[in-house]
This record gives sequence, structure tokens and C-alpha cells, in this order.
Amino acid sequence: MSRQVLTITLNPALDHTISLPSLNVGRVNVALEAAQTPGGKGVNVASCLADWGVPVMASGLLGRDNAGPFVSLFEHKGIADRFLRLPGNTRTNIKLVAQDTLDTTDINLPGVEMADSALPQLIEQLQHLVEDGQIVVLAGSLPPALQQDGYLPLLRELATLGAEVVLDTSGEALAQVLAQHEVLPVMIKPNRHELEDWVGRALPTLADVATEARALNQRGIATVVVSLGGDGALLSTRQDGCWLASPLAITPVSTVGAGDALVAGLVAARHAGQSWPQALKLGTAFAAAKLQRLGPHLPPRAEVKALLEQVQLQAL
Repeated sequence: MSRQVLTITLNPALDHTISLPSLNVGRVNVALEAAQTPGGKGVNVASCLADWGVPVMASGLLGRDNAGPFVSLFEHKGIADRFLRLPGNTRTNIKLVAQDTLDTTDINLPGVEMADSALPQLIEQLQHLVEDGQIVVLAGSLPPALQQDGYLPLLRELATLGAEVVLDTSGEALAQVLAQHEVLPVMIKPNRHELEDWVGRALPTLADVATEARALNQRGIATVVVSLGGDGALLSTRQDGCWLASPLAITPVSTVGAGDALVAGLVAARHAGQSWPQALKLGTAFAAAKLQRLGPHLPPRAEVKALLEQVQLQAL
């Protein structure tokens, strides 16, 4: 498939990642290092896709006053910049990474203020960007002004255009989509905690997760991928069955963005015409590779391929 993948990020952020020896709440903490990178789930997916050589466009809503880091990233990686510019600043997210536990504490600020005309402009843009059968990734949270209708207006337009939609969101934004059957994405990728939130109960075992993923297949979601952290990732599809990819033995620099890298690997494989089980393997390799990097970047292709050869799949 030669056409470009399109990622859409409605609530991008500048990610300010601060590495600490340990996080001591209520006390002065001395940082080891800090880095600021353009982020937002769709931006991260686009960045990893570009690193792998997949042609990609990035769209969404971006504050024009601090767009410079995003523009630099897109130019450096050859990502086609299709973001709509809004007055003001894109939000900043603060990520505190504790090296002793490898836990990440996120402090996410609300999104940029937006005019009522922003969403109609974005929907109109899709009519010029999207072709039948094109992969479109909708990823991340929603700015306050869009939370009432969530992703549904975009899903309706993308359904009309014949797009294959991958949705990676959580909370109320995910619940809004799953509460209806009119316009469902081809794939969703919750993590275990996000799936538990939607189901309304704990899912402590792999069998519990698989049961709920299969139930989502029956609701009309053709492919469900659940990231399980240290337990790997589970794939459930109506056609290819249910599979588990075991995690690789990686010492992470940071877990920030690993789920986005997983999505990028899944999309890269599908863009290349590979099966869903093959896509799960590549997604797992992308996620493992990303664990060794700060920011939305993959290591050189040879390193990712070496990780890919180590990924083991188990049919469930």
C-alpha cells in the first residue's frame, strides 16, 4: 500500500520529561536530566512510522504560538504537516520518571482554547486528504471543547470516506465510541487499565482480558489489541483468532510512548499488507525498541529487526 497513513491528534502536547533517582512526594527532588519533545499520541505514532519509512501525514489541532518544536520534528522526519493552527499555545505535559521503580507520573494540562469553527475545518480537510481504504489513526485525549461529542463527528466523516480507522483513546472518549454501533473503528488499542475502566471490573488474568477482547469483536470491533505492560500484548480478531505476544527482556529507559510505538508497529505492518498476527509481532518489537529511547523515536532499523526476531507469539 503506497498511500500515506494519516494520524490525527486533537490534543497534542509538548512533553517535558524529567528523570529522577526517585520520586519523593512533598519534598524537593533533584532531577538527573530533562528533555522537551513534541508529543501527543498521534504525533508519537507518526514519528515512529516515519522512522520505519512509512509515508505519513500528521493532522489535528495545534497552538501556533509554540508550534516550532512540532514543525522541526515534522521537517526532520519527512512527516507531511497537515495540522490546523489555532491561536495560543499547545499544552505542556510533565512526565516524572523515577529511575528506582521506572514508574512514570504524568501531569497533563488541558488543551488549547479553540473556536467553534475548528472541528468543521478539520472535517472539511479530511475530504481532501482521505481516500477509500486509507489507514487513519485517531489517537489521544480530547481538548475540553470537543469532549461532548468526542470522536464521533470524525468517525462519521471517515466512515463516509471509506477510511480504515485505528482508535487509541480511553475513558469517556472510548466509552462514547463503544456505546454506539453506527461508526466503529477497525481497531482499538486500550491498555489493561483502560479496558478495566470501560468494563467496570478488574481483569487480573489473561483469560479475563481475552474474554473482554473477544466480546468487543462481537460488538463490531474487528481487531482489539490490549497492551499488558510486563505481560506483553494480546490481539483478538474475528478472522485470525486470539494471540499473545510475550514481552522482550528489555531494561527500559522510559516507558513513555511505548503504547504509541505498539500502535505504529501494528499500522506499519498492516500498511505493508501483513496479517494481524504479523502486525502484533512488529508492534511488540516497536514497543520494545521505544523503551530504550526518550522521545518519539525508534532506534536504527537493524535494531528493531533484531528485536522482531525475538518476539514469540502464542495462540490462545
